[in-house]
Amino acid sequence: MSLTPSAAEKKARTLSEAMPYIQRFFDKTIVVKYGGNAMTDPQLQESFASDVVLLKLVGMNPVVVHGGGPQINDLLQKVGKKGEFVQGMRVTDEETMDVVEMVLGKVNKDIVNLINKHGGKAVGLTGQDGAFIHAKKMMLESTSEPGKMLDIGLVGEISRIDPTIISFLESGNFIPVIAPIGVAPDGETLNINADVVAGKLAEVLNAEKLVLLTNTPGVLDKDGNLLTGLTPKEVDAMVADGTLSGGMLPKISSALDAARGDVKSVHIIDGRVEHALLLEILTDEGVGTLIKSK
Repeated sequence: MSLTPSAAEKKARTLSEAMPYIQRFFDKTIVVKYGGNAMTDPQLQESFASDVVLLKLVGMNPVVVHGGGPQINDLLQKVGKKGEFVQGMRVTDEETMDVVEMVLGKVNKDIVNLINKHGGKAVGLTGQDGAFIHAKKMMLESTSEPGKMLDIGLVGEISRIDPTIISFLESGNFIPVIAPIGVAPDGETLNINADVVAGKLAEVLNAEKLVLLTNTPGVLDKDGNLLTGLTPKEVDAMVADGTLSGGMLPKISSALDAARGDVKSVHIIDGRVEHALLLEILTDEGVGTLIKSK
């Protein structure tokens, strides 16, 4: 079926609009945190996979880091456990860690298969592979009792990331798909927040962009209005006055660390929008919040 003149003009305008972005980001690394509804809605899963493959085909280097929160919660519920969070971090005992590893392994395989189905060459990894994510046990300071440290179990904070394996895969035109599990000095596996892994990886790889898919339109003010073009200083103020809290804290913390590092820009986008990744990277009008490096 042929296009009407107006539809043809609209498509042509969209394609021409993408060209300068393709040129600007050619051979640049784009780290994408894949989570939220985009991971659980079949249609959004397909659009995400095709977006990642298209970015690779036009010369960019996408690196995918995924979570698995909803799936982990579902399996915990089936075995009679309730997910518990402190300051946005999942409390992880040994039984929960077994569930985390099981779920993330399956999620990782599913994402790899989807990307490959759409014509990409994806390779699944965890931080255990080549011990490329070195971590140590995380302790959190109590918000109600300053100075008191909280033990939240087998949860890790990143000590160091060795980017060698990622660089090797990129050089072979592979798309790395990474599950957020780290390795402690004694070889113990640790659960790491996926936003944290994505942010630190973007820094280490000197990524052009860090894109975080969420279940919200982006960063909202106290009246629910979408904000964009934010500076790290402005985001700090929003954390201080309580506008940003709870599960958004690890995401915002990772975004700020990346923005203050060598990552040119950070995008917190609405993963519930089909092809949100392409809209944010290849068009003039994105679908979320841009946090500038300065």
